[in-house]
Amino acid sequence: MTKAVVIRNLTKKIGSKTIVDQLTFEVDRGEVFGLLGPNGAGKTTTLRMMVGLMSITEGEVLIQGSSVTRNFEQAMRHVGAIIENPQMYRYLSGYQNLRLFAQMIPGISRKEIKERIDKVVRFVGLEKRIHEKVKTYSLGMRQRLGLAQALLSRPSVLILDEPTNGLDPAGIHDLRNHLRNLAKEEGVAVIVSSHLLSEMELMCDRVAIIQEGKLVSLRSVHSGAIQGEETQEENRPVTVLFEVKAVERALSVLKESGIPEAVQVSRAGIEVQTRHAAIPDLNARLVEAGIGVYGIRIATKSLEQTFLEITRGSTNA
Repeated sequence: MTKAVVIRNLTKKIGSKTIVDQLTFEVDRGEVFGLLGPNGAGKTTTLRMMVGLMSITEGEVLIQGSSVTRNFEQAMRHVGAIIENPQMYRYLSGYQNLRLFAQMIPGISRKEIKERIDKVVRFVGLEKRIHEKVKTYSLGMRQRLGLAQALLSRPSVLILDEPTNGLDPAGIHDLRNHLRNLAKEEGVAVIVSSHLLSEMELMCDRVAIIQEGKLVSLRSVHSGAIQGEETQEENRPVTVLFEVKAVERALSVLKESGIPEAVQVSRAGIEVQTRHAAIPDLNARLVEAGIGVYGIRIATKSLEQTFLEITRGSTNA
């Protein structure tokens, strides 16, 4: 099956400076994919190259199998995007703006225009203000209108640069749910750039962390696994908490099994630094020794912790 988006060795140079350096990753249909990085890391430049707003120095971008450089019109038929702040006609109403954009969609009828506008307006929650002039809109409302405009063509790939700018907590919550529903229910590939790490952790399936234009980590958010590295999942180092009966005896068993770093962290808990694949063996040894194991929990780092560890010391931060 064709990937929704394929980025291969994407590079942008301006003079002697390399802004984006050999980026390579793929995005699946039905996935919410996040781009993270310090200020100046190259996130917006990457998105601009993906939609043809900036030339590509090296590498390529494929949208639903079509090259952005060799077959731009075909590639862009699949894309809806908000790059930086959405631009609208301030003295027209939100509805009039959307109608103008909808009329640019090839082969669309008047009836379809109205149906699509009504649908996207409901989707972004602008029903009560859609007939007011855009100049009266708050930043958050303009973001919602920009999202509505990006969805008019029913894109299979949605690209959003800082879409939560200006939204209040309720608006951010609604946007997160909207994007996840688009991905899961309609199979849209959603690519989001944002500085709100907690929201990205709730919203995204995977994130790419970019530093100084380079991809430094490709992370599955929900499993906590780091992808694209030589170490396989079974060899991934983890911190495991065993909830046990007879803590002192359990500690003795683990240390006799060659786990000297096992430590007691509570009246009924032992913390062990080990490999992911070693967890079943450690549990079996405890059970064989007659020790009751009531729970096993892997301590995973938050996206924020991972991001700060990877990007700490960046000159662009």
